[in-house]
Order: sequence, then structure tokens, then C-alpha cells
Amino acid sequence: MVPRVPHPWRLHDSQAAGDLFAPLARESVEVLAFVYLGAGQQVLGMRHARSLQSDRLDLPIRAIAADALAFDACGLVMAHNHPSGDPTPSQADREATRRLARALDPLGIRLLDHLVVAARGITSFRSLGFL
Repeated sequence: MVPRVPHPWRLHDSQAAGDLFAPLARESVEVLAFVYLGAGQQVLGMRHARSLQSDRLDLPIRAIAADALAFDACGLVMAHNHPSGDPTPSQADREATRRLARALDPLGIRLLDHLVVAARGITSFRSLGFL
């Protein structure tokens, strides 16, 4: 069973999501993080996946979808860090985001944003028009 957040907490906008994921900038290896949201943007739960490498992490689409279904989530925000300090999304980041959004869509789950967190800032895929 996936643990639930014990109190109602809402993720109102991309600034709140950025604040939530900002600590990822201090990680020395890539870390994926997901926050699963209900219909009213309430946080239902979170999950992190750490890499053994500093510059690569596989996107576990099946596990992400399973968690979203277990939480009965309507949407999710994902984030990952760039230990290099540069928050610019790579082509691989863009492709992985498209794959995840396509996989979640038939389940009625919306990928609301993907944030790249780094020492030099946070980049939002939604604000760049990638989602």
C-alpha cells in the first residue's frame, strides 16, 4: 500500500510546486519526484526515485501510473534535478515527459507539470509550452 499524506495540503500553482521540489537542487545524483493530486489539487501522496548515476535516471512509467491509480489521483506533477546546476531541459527530458503524458492520458490522469530543479533555478515544462 502507498502511504498517504496525513493532512490536507493543496498545491495551488507552479510556485508552490517549485517550493516543494526545491530541495532536489542539493542532490548529487538525479532524483525523480512525483506529487499525486486529487481533483481539488490536494496532495494525496508523493514518491521519489534515486539514480545510482549523476546524469541519468530511467522513468518508471508503470510504477508512476500504478501509484496514481492507487492514490486515485486526477493529476500529478513530476520534478527531477540536474546536478550540473543547469535547469535547461534536455531532449531526453522532453521525450520522457511526452511518453509519460501519453501513458497517463487514457487513465484520466493529467501530467500537470514537469519541473527541472537545479542550483541555478527551476524550469517548468508547462511555462515553456512543452505540456
